[in-house]
Amino acid sequence: MTAAPTPGSPGVVVVTGVSRFLAATVAGRLAADPSVGRVIGLDSVAVPDAVAPLLRGVERISADERDAASAIADLGATAVAHLAITAAPDRTDDDGVHKERNIIGTMRLLAACQQAPGLRKLVVRSSTAAYGASFRDPAVFTEETEPRAVPRGGFARDILDIEGYVRGFCRRRPDVVGTVLRFAPVIGSAANTTLTRYFSSPLVPTVFGRDPRLQFVHLDDAIEVLVRAVTGDHPGTFNVAGPGVLTLSQAIRRAGRIGVPVWEGGLSAAAALARGLDLRGFSFDQLDLFVHGRVVDTDRLIAEFGFQPRSTAEAFDDFISAHRGGTVIPAAQVAAAEQAILDGIRQARRARSGHV
Repeated sequence: MTAAPTPGSPGVVVVTGVSRFLAATVAGRLAADPSVGRVIGLDSVAVPDAVAPLLRGVERISADERDAASAIADLGATAVAHLAITAAPDRTDDDGVHKERNIIGTMRLLAACQQAPGLRKLVVRSSTAAYGASFRDPAVFTEETEPRAVPRGGFARDILDIEGYVRGFCRRRPDVVGTVLRFAPVIGSAANTTLTRYFSSPLVPTVFGRDPRLQFVHLDDAIEVLVRAVTGDHPGTFNVAGPGVLTLSQAIRRAGRIGVPVWEGGLSAAAALARGLDLRGFSFDQLDLFVHGRVVDTDRLIAEFGFQPRSTAEAFDDFISAHRGGTVIPAAQVAAAEQAILDGIRQARRARSGHV
């Protein structure tokens, strides 16, 4: 599955968002690559102790995108990997701070890149949330597919704005190779997101009458694609997801959990109550995903990068195997519980019909 990166590795790389696991791991991988001269980790947030060992060999600068001009131009950066874009706010953030980091932070970073004459490569982490999720969606999204409806979620709208800014930058700087990577939800043994916490609950709320098709990308594969994007020349926009799909009901059963159908408006509250989870990031973006699902085509990624991520099912199974210490309900009990829920729904319908 793994092959050597393509030629064209940069001399000095600036990686944003290194206080987080994904960006820190990418920066550490690049620093260990002998073809890369220097790796500069840029973040205004202090690096947690658990993340710091991943940054071995990375020069860290505590600065936000407001100060990025000096960090990029003065250091003679030839490549920038903008990985500070995130789907959910930190627990200490409010939504306004989170939006500013995504939107305003990207605008400031691109302004700094514009002033860096030596820059030759820009890699931006994006998301398949750019396609939105609605009942008008096609069966499979390609990179050229436009959203069929304006996304309800703030993160999806942020992504559309960010990608627009990046396209504008690439028009102004045609000498820079621009790579935009639209990642499906990232999952795996080391992933800790709102989505993984959702599937870790013994009782998993679902939307009544819906069984959406889902795709995931394994955390390790996401890291591999990012490293290859920085060390090789891959201009354009690429979907990054594991081949194949899992319906939500299949994922819940594979996890040994029980799906509890609720009406759409109560999904977020039910998810939070299921196990006292911190689901602050459970937004309209994820609610719409669990109603409509989303599947993307990855042929362009495979052809351009010469790399195919492991399947959606394999990525999900790796996540589940790492969480076996939690409450896993035997398959027979899952089936019995699901049948009891269905029986209850049927009885409620009959009782309602009898009063009409």
